[in-house]
Amino acid sequence: MTDYTPTARDIRGPSPLIAIANEPPPRLIVDPPLPEPLAQGRVFIQYRTENLRVLPVFGNGALDVSPRIGHIHITVDDAPWHFVDASGETIILVGLEPGRHKVLIELADPTHKVITSETVHFTLPDPQQ
Repeated sequence: MTDYTPTARDIRGPSPLIAIANEPPPRLIVDPPLPEPLAQGRVFIQYRTENLRVLPVFGNGALDVSPRIGHIHITVDDAPWHFVDASGETIILVGLEPGRHKVLIELADPTHKVITSETVHFTLPDPQQ
């Protein structure tokens, strides 16, 4: 039996120091909210991207960066506005009323053009019950 240790490239992806020719399309993978915080009225949504690094870099000049960079837009319950996150960390939402909710998570390029999206549906429990 051979022990396999993943390489840094296996875990972290291509080096950000070398341009990638013919980059595959970006992907957004979103998990359902973590159950423990949800039971306490807090929403923690983990996500990850493939073929795009989430960084706080914006504008037309950033469109030519390779490997590709971008950020996410987050819209809660069809609000007419969204907020932007470029941390790449878990999304945390607090202060929502008990009941059904949905969160639209959009992967966007440095000019805010949406590349792809995922929607998460969940029910926030009523702490009075």
